[in-house]
Amino acid sequence: MNPGIISKALEVWTLQNLLNLAIMLGFIAFGLALVVKYIEGIKQYLSLRVSIELWEATTVVLVDLLLVIIVIVGFLVLNPDIMADIKIAIPFVPVATILMAIALVLRLFYGGHKKSNPNYIRALWLMFVANIINIIGFSLIMEAPSGEYLEIHPSSFWTFIKTHLRSNASPHGLELAQVTFYVCFPLLLLVFFWGFVRALSQIKSSSTQKEPEN
Repeated sequence: MNPGIISKALEVWTLQNLLNLAIMLGFIAFGLALVVKYIEGIKQYLSLRVSIELWEATTVVLVDLLLVIIVIVGFLVLNPDIMADIKIAIPFVPVATILMAIALVLRLFYGGHKKSNPNYIRALWLMFVANIINIIGFSLIMEAPSGEYLEIHPSSFWTFIKTHLRSNASPHGLELAQVTFYVCFPLLLLVFFWGFVRALSQIKSSSTQKEPEN
C-alpha cells in the first residue's frame, strides 16, 4: 500500500478522534462546573486545611484546563484543509468552540471561576449551550446513519444531513464549510484578542499596584 495513503489515513484518524475527544471533554468540564454541591460535599471528608485548599484549586483549574484543550482542538480543526478531510458538523462544532472560548475568557480574566461572581453563571450557560450544540452536531450529523443503512432504509432527511452539514461532504458540505470558516475563524480570533487585551490590562494593573510598595 502507498505510504502516502497510510500517512494521510493516520492523520485523518488522529484528527477525527481528537475532535471527538474534545467534544466529550466539553461535557466533563460542564459537569465539573455544574455539580457545585457535590464538590463542596466531598470537602467534608478532607480533614487537613491544605488538602481542602488543594481540592478547591484542583477542581477550578481542571475545568479551565479542559476548556483550554477544547478550544485549542477546535481552533486546530477550524481550517479549510482539515475541514475537508474529517467529518465536522457545521456550523455546529465551530460555533460551540467559540462559545467555549468565551466561557474560558470569562473564567480566566473576569472572575468567572469564582462561584460568587455573576460571570460564573454566564460561563456555565455558555458551556451548556455549547454542549447542546455539540450533542446535536455529533449525534445527528457526524454520526448520522451510514450509507449502507440508507441503502436499505432510504431517508431524505438523513441524506440531506450527510450531504449538506458535514464539512467533508462534496460539494454542499465543502461549500458550507468554507462559509463557516470565513465567519467563525475571525470570530474566534476576536475572542482570543479580547482575552489577550484583558490579560495585558490585568498585568499592567498588577504592576502599577506593586510599584508604590517597592
